[in-house]
Amino acid sequence: MNLIATIRQLFNSQLAARSSQLMQFSSQLAARSSQLAAAALMMPVLGSSVLAAADGDWPQWGGTNQRNMANLTAKGLPTTFDPGTFKPGTEEVDLATTKNVKWVAKLGSQTYGNPVIANGRIYVGTNNESPRDPAHVGDRGILYCFEEATGKFLWQLVVPKLDSGKVNDWEYLGITASPTVDGDVVYIVTNRCEVLALDVHGLANGNQGHQDEGKQMAGTNKPPLPVTPTDADILWRYDMMEELGVFPHNAANCSVIVDGDLVYVATSNGQDWTHVNIPSPNSPSLIALDKKTGEFKGEDDAGIGPRIFHGGWSSPSLAPVNGKPLLFFGGADGVCYAFDPKPVPDPENETAWLKTVWSYDCNPPHYKVKDGKKLKYPAADAYSEIIATPVLYKDRVYVAVGQDPEHGEGVGILHCIDASKTGDVTGTAKIWSYDKIARSISTVAVYDGIVYVGDFSGFFFALDAETGKELWTHDFKAHMWGSAFAADGKVFVGDESGTFTVFEAGKDKKIISQVSLSSPIYATPVYANGVLYVACQTHLYAVQVKP
Repeated sequence: MNLIATIRQLFNSQLAARSSQLMQFSSQLAARSSQLAAAALMMPVLGSSVLAAADGDWPQWGGTNQRNMANLTAKGLPTTFDPGTFKPGTEEVDLATTKNVKWVAKLGSQTYGNPVIANGRIYVGTNNESPRDPAHVGDRGILYCFEEATGKFLWQLVVPKLDSGKVNDWEYLGITASPTVDGDVVYIVTNRCEVLALDVHGLANGNQGHQDEGKQMAGTNKPPLPVTPTDADILWRYDMMEELGVFPHNAANCSVIVDGDLVYVATSNGQDWTHVNIPSPNSPSLIALDKKTGEFKGEDDAGIGPRIFHGGWSSPSLAPVNGKPLLFFGGADGVCYAFDPKPVPDPENETAWLKTVWSYDCNPPHYKVKDGKKLKYPAADAYSEIIATPVLYKDRVYVAVGQDPEHGEGVGILHCIDASKTGDVTGTAKIWSYDKIARSISTVAVYDGIVYVGDFSGFFFALDAETGKELWTHDFKAHMWGSAFAADGKVFVGDESGTFTVFEAGKDKKIISQVSLSSPIYATPVYANGVLYVACQTHLYAVQVKP
C-alpha cells in the first residue's frame, strides 16, 4: 500500500508540474498573439497598402497607394448573385430570396464612393435618407461603419450641410469620397470640405482627441446635439475652406493618401455659381497634413487655381518610380502632375512646397482650337479636366480626362505616360493615347497586361497596356459613373441602369453574367477577405460564393 501511495503521489506531482508548464506556455502564446496583432495595427500605411491584397483587406480607394482597381492575387470570386426581393412594405432585403449574398446593409438614397474594408470593419459614404438615429434627420452627409462579418451597424459620422447651399454642397449627395484606414484611424473628406481623422471604434470606447462632436453634428450656430456610442469619434479636424480659403464647386471629394507621417489631400477648389469666376485662384489644389495632428505641412507649387476649368475632384496616387516616390495628381486644369511628396520649407512665404517633378497636358491641341477658333469649355468637342485618379503601373501613369456628369457627353482621351521623365513632358512622355473614349470619370484597372476603363457615355474598353491597341469594347447603353474592378480572371462593372456585369478578363469579350439591382450603381465594386462588395445607390451587398 505504501508503494502504491508513493507512486500515486509521484504521478500527481508530475501532473501538477505539467499543468503548470502548459499554463505558462498558453500565457506566452497569448502574449505573442497580442504583440503580433499590435504590430499589424501599427504597420505603416505604405507597407499595409503594398500588402493589402495578400492580407485580404481593401483599406482605401484603389486598395493601395498606386490606386490600381485590381487585385492581382485574389481567387474564387463569385461570378454571379441574386440580390433577392424586399420584404413587403419595406426596403429590407429578404435574405431567403437571395443567392450568394452573405448580408445586405441599407444605405441612404445616393452612394458614390466605394466601400473600404480593414480590421474587421467596413466603411462607406452616403446620405441620410435612411436615418438610423431620430436625432439626425434631414439632409446630411453620412459615413457608415459596419461589422465586416455580419453587416451589423456599428457607428456613423453625421455631417450637416454647408450654410452656403448647393454652390458648395449639393443637396442629397452625402459624403462622396471613399475613406482611408491607417491602423486605428479613418481619414475622410466630408461634404463640408473638411479633413477628419476618426477613431475606428467610434465613441463606443470613449471620446479621444477632439471633444466637440455634438457641436460638429449640429452645424453652424446651433446648440450641440447629444452624442451616443454609435456616433463617430473625431480625433482631429482640418477645415479647408476656413484654413485655405478654397471654394469647392458643388461638392468636396478626395480619397486621401496616407504615407509615413503625412496625409495628402486634394482640396476640391473650383469655380463659383457663375461658372466663370474662380473665388480662390491662389489656394492650393493639393496639400499635406500631419496624420497625427492635422497640422498643415505643405502645398503644391503648380499654381493650378487660375486655370481651373470647373471643379477639382481627382484623388492623388503615390508610388515609387526608379526608386524615388512620386505623388501623382489629376489637375482641374486638365494637366496630370507628378510631385515630390516631401514638403520643402519656404520660410519667406511661410509655407512648404510639394515640388513639381513633371507635368503632362492631357488635352491635345485640337481639343482647344478648331478651324482657327478657340473652343470653349464645356463644349462637347472641347477640352476637359481630370476627375479620374491617375494609376501607376510598371512606371507608367494611366489617366483619362472628363467633366462633371451634369455637362453630359463629349470627347475624351486616355493617356499612357512615361512616369520617369522630368519637367514639362507633354511632348516627350507620351507612350500612347486613345481618343475613341468619351469623357470619363472612371479610374482604370490594369490587369494581366490589359487596361479596362469606361466612359460616361456608357462604353467600356479593353486596351493593350503596352500599346494602347483596342482589344474589345462593350456598350452598356447606360452612363458609367464608377470604375471597373479586376480580379481572379474576371472584370466587374456597374452602370447607371443598375446592371452589374461580370466579364471574363482577356483579349476577347465574353460576358459571364449580368445582375439587375434595384437602383443605379455609381460606386466601384471591391473585394476583401473572400467577399465581393457591390454598392448600388441604396444598398450594400456582401456577395460570397455559398456551397
